[in-house]
Amino acid sequence: MKEFISKTLLEKELLGKIDKVDCISLIYGGSINDSYLVELDGQKYFVKSNSRADISNFFNAERKGLELLSSSKGVSVPAVITMYSEGDSGMLVLEYIEAGRETSDSWQRFGSELAELHSNSTEAFGLEEDNFIGSLPQPNKQYDSWVEFFISQRLEKQYEMASNSRLLDSSFRKMLDQLYGRLEDIIPSEKPALLHGDLWSGNFKFNSKGVPYIFDPAVYFGHREVDLAMMHLFGGFDKQIFQSYNEVFPLETGWEERIDLFNLYPLFVHVNLFGGSYIPRLEQVLRKYL
Repeated sequence: MKEFISKTLLEKELLGKIDKVDCISLIYGGSINDSYLVELDGQKYFVKSNSRADISNFFNAERKGLELLSSSKGVSVPAVITMYSEGDSGMLVLEYIEAGRETSDSWQRFGSELAELHSNSTEAFGLEEDNFIGSLPQPNKQYDSWVEFFISQRLEKQYEMASNSRLLDSSFRKMLDQLYGRLEDIIPSEKPALLHGDLWSGNFKFNSKGVPYIFDPAVYFGHREVDLAMMHLFGGFDKQIFQSYNEVFPLETGWEERIDLFNLYPLFVHVNLFGGSYIPRLEQVLRKYL
């Protein structure tokens, strides 16, 4: 267990309590942070710990993302208890959500709640400040046009990162330029929607009562098909979600044909995080829309 996650620090920071920490248990599975279940004064907390140069910005972005989702109508998220950073070490303390199984209406509920989340809108695509997608920086400069935002702040930023790392050759530059000229005709116009931004099955679970929760957000205001596409990238979501979503907030015709297009962004992210194994799929998707 890392020295930074100490019982003394937790007793000091968690709601200002001075009661003894009963138990700290390491939680396995995360690839970015060290995670712990902390029991203190009869309450359970989920604690993330990390040491990186920008830890304050990193955890602060997640805190703000969760608070934005929480303040908006839609899906449930864990409550933020506190955040602490000192130098290049920090921790984020969240409400602990006891995992459970879905009930008879849990999937339909998630679909309708996700539609409600996406009904939160604003004037521009993007966000007032940048945040993170996984461990990578996610720029959010605001644009009036979704296509301009998608190109400038999503595809181009990731392409530049991969190109600078010499992961992609010049053929990808040519394919992207061809794709950019077609996006206005492929993507239907929509108002900016509040997105989770990284909505795969690992950032979703049901609590002990079957209530759907989302977490680890990469929030911004974007095209709502982004979240729906990400849910298809690795699977794990029941199709009932999309039926109930469509009843609350009907989707534009052909949304399923655009799933791979919107997943270009997370595929680029995976290339930059994990390397060349994702490049063949990225190339396949690019060629699909040319």
